[in-house]
Amino acid sequence: MKNKIEFFRHNLTEEDIGLANQVMHSIFLTTGPMVTQFEKRLAEYLGLPEVVGLTSCTGAMHLALLRHGIGLGDEVVTTPMTFVATTTAILQAGAIPVFVDVCRESGLILPEMVETAITEKTKAILPVHLYGRMADMRGFSRLAEKHKLVLIEDSAHCIEGKREGVRPGQVSHAACFSFYATKSMTCGEGGALACGSQDDASWYRSARHHGISKNASYRYTQKYEHWDMEIMGWKYNMDDIQAALLIQQIDRLNKHRKRRETLEQLYRERLKDVEGLKFMEPPYGSEISGHHLFTALVPKKVSRDKVIQGMEERGIGLAVNYRSIHTLKYFREKFGYHLEDFPNALEIGNRTISLPLYPRLTEEEVELVCNTFKDVLLTLS
Repeated sequence: MKNKIEFFRHNLTEEDIGLANQVMHSIFLTTGPMVTQFEKRLAEYLGLPEVVGLTSCTGAMHLALLRHGIGLGDEVVTTPMTFVATTTAILQAGAIPVFVDVCRESGLILPEMVETAITEKTKAILPVHLYGRMADMRGFSRLAEKHKLVLIEDSAHCIEGKREGVRPGQVSHAACFSFYATKSMTCGEGGALACGSQDDASWYRSARHHGISKNASYRYTQKYEHWDMEIMGWKYNMDDIQAALLIQQIDRLNKHRKRRETLEQLYRERLKDVEGLKFMEPPYGSEISGHHLFTALVPKKVSRDKVIQGMEERGIGLAVNYRSIHTLKYFREKFGYHLEDFPNALEIGNRTISLPLYPRLTEEEVELVCNTFKDVLLTLS
């Protein structure tokens, strides 16, 4: 059955598609002038010196770890309440992920909990900005400085955020972004890395393209010179088609964020009296959330899977963000985790659901989602 209300609908416009179409009629499809323009525009938006366009947030985290010397046997402290890519990027670098439990109210890891997990093998901290809310980057920055650790942000959910005057990438070694299909800016697949050093950015631009000294755009526009492979690299380079789809979306980020904030407030109002339903903690004070996802914890006496099934049968799409990583088979078998190791992450992972949240969603559709959700919960109680 086709969903009446999809979990997500992208926000690409005819102008975005038209610009990508222009690129496809041009000489250059791979990493070229459009990627360069996109990188400059996004750097301006973030208030950072450098942005490097990549194929994914996963690739960004992988490269950031490698750039800062994180490798075999090193420990990276992070959260189990995230998508698996946060952890697999650590593994791809040859390092060991070390989980700490999350705050029960926000789902975020906290500096004081991370400090208890630091050992002589710890080389980096990788906090995740979850559901659109930034982690305590001022606190993590102080902690990283105290213990001389690398600090890398998984900002896949939060390109728009701000907390205590800090935006993603401003107090860390690198911030990593996703342009996956369900993100606030999308080109289907894609990512970027923001940093404050021109030397770092130059390394990332080489490393994203096999480690060679001259990319295709340079070889096409400049007098021919032999290229060399200077470092070990990967195939992580964004192409001009992706950049064309993304570049105009930057101008709509704040407008769309405010729209999602309005819809989230409507959800909270319409569902506040549902017995046993718990919301994740909202942003407070002057904090700006990206409002990437609206998640709620279903009542303990209700089966989350049956709620999802009931909503889908009524034509409404939901998602689960996320089951705690330490409960997944690969990580249980590789690292010997037990379910009770991280009780807060376990509870969130077992109860969480994400309701539809995107700028094209109407107030009437939110009302329908809420009424249907209440009806499903009633039938399962």
